[in-house]
Amino acid sequence: MGGYLSSWNKSDPAATGMALEKAKEIVSNDPVVVFSKSYCPYCTRVKKLLRQLGASYKVVELDAESDGSHIQSALAEWTGQRTVPNVFIGGNHIGGCDTVTEIHRGGKLVPLLSQAGALAGPAA
Repeated sequence: MGGYLSSWNKSDPAATGMALEKAKEIVSNDPVVVFSKSYCPYCTRVKKLLRQLGASYKVVELDAESDGSHIQSALAEWTGQRTVPNVFIGGNHIGGCDTVTEIHRGGKLVPLLSQAGALAGPAA
């Protein structure tokens, strides 16, 4: 007889495997993906920066997803990063808030976003 949490097990390999497939599918379908938590100030900072740059991006709020903890575990296995925000651009793992901010300070974020097709080009 299991405890009251036995039906919800973060380390359930099958659930983590399904969550990994879901995460990879999301990353492959969108030029920019931010795995986030709605209350996280670092996530808010990254989303604000992307918005200011005019980038189109998909946000997955892990605290609002029924399988959010499984997705976060799957992302940790996939990328080595357990924390949010967990940002992907053009299908490539970029990192968290510090990394995105540093790339922007170095003048490389806008070209990355452009290359991924996340920025609208100039009007014709």
